[in-house]
Amino acid sequence: QVQLVEFGGGLVQVGGSLRLSCVASGRTFSGYDMGWFRQAPGKEREFVAAFWWKTGNAYYADSVKGRFAIFRDNAKNTMYLQMNNLKPEDTAVYYCAAVPSKMSRGSYPSTKDEYSYWGQGTQVTVSS
Repeated sequence: QVQLVEFGGGLVQVGGSLRLSCVASGRTFSGYDMGWFRQAPGKEREFVAAFWWKTGNAYYADSVKGRFAIFRDNAKNTMYLQMNNLKPEDTAVYYCAAVPSKMSRGSYPSTKDEYSYWGQGTQVTVSS
């Protein structure tokens, strides 16, 4: 069992930056695929970024590519989402997620149904 807790949300102006943290307890991150999702009011939860254990690479939604970066510190059991050049459309509740990695997986997990563990979410609001 993995428990995830997000930190770092808040209010920021357009063009500003925020760094979200996701701390895991119960197990280490090792061997887990990790992801960030977001959900704006009235919208579906959407994929933002993922770290795929199998390849060691990070993957991003087109809407955040070049502005957001995902990285993890396994020693601290913490995953981060660095968000730069924020836009009003980035306003949402951000969730981190985890799932045990499988070598048989052909692609990184990018849908919410592929993840087993979720944090409670942290609000990010970008004001114009």
